[in-house]
Amino acid sequence: MESEEYPKQDFNTVNRYKHQATYDVETIHSTVNATPVLHVSFASPESPFPVVLPMIGQIGRYPGDESWSCYLHGYVSSRIMKLAFDSESEGMPICVAATKVDGYVLTLTPNSHNYNYRSAVLHGYAKIVDTDAEKLWAMELITNSVVPDRWANSRIPPDGAEMQSTRILKVKIMGASGKVREGVPNDERKDLKREDVLDSVWTGVLPIHESIDVPQPGPYNRVKTVPDHVAKFVKEANVKNKKYAMEAAHKPAPEKRKKKQED
Repeated sequence: MESEEYPKQDFNTVNRYKHQATYDVETIHSTVNATPVLHVSFASPESPFPVVLPMIGQIGRYPGDESWSCYLHGYVSSRIMKLAFDSESEGMPICVAATKVDGYVLTLTPNSHNYNYRSAVLHGYAKIVDTDAEKLWAMELITNSVVPDRWANSRIPPDGAEMQSTRILKVKIMGASGKVREGVPNDERKDLKREDVLDSVWTGVLPIHESIDVPQPGPYNRVKTVPDHVAKFVKEANVKNKKYAMEAAHKPAPEKRKKKQED
């Protein structure tokens, strides 16, 4: 990737729990790309409230581009696509949020309960992809982000009607930040000194991970054997997700840095 970290700016600097903040490009991109549903926020002139939409997307770099972009898949007549189409030359300002929960952290008091998690927020400008070549590239990128090699193992290319009804947003990332919490519980010293509390309250981590069950054939499926690309994905995803959650549950609790180091 072209840089190790996103620069800190007023709009992306983390202020709360700075010791859990990250601006690392790889960490942020991997969090977004591992999240099945992204939440996209934008302002709409026809609504008094901010709009948040669940969307499918993926970060990638189109051949010839110098920087990475976030591609979002949507329907041609959706509000976000219409607004992006009518936006100024720079594009429509939006935010893209992604979150993965890896565990419930149970501590001695309700106040110190926590999550093990990964989160990322992208800030950028969205424009409609206007060439068929880049549109097809992005559609393949997004399809394969769901199940690797699914694009090549389905009926392709999309026909004219499918190309017309689908729009792809390309988000130019202007800045980003992430937050990550991994580790065992940590409690206040005042509670750790209380033997009665230590003897009566269970503490620990409940690991959480996405699990894919046995593939179920559809009503008109004629392929008797589950394809290798599907079986491989199910096996590898389950192992990977469980491994991450279990390892996160046993790492040391995050420690706050001194104020002069945070600022």
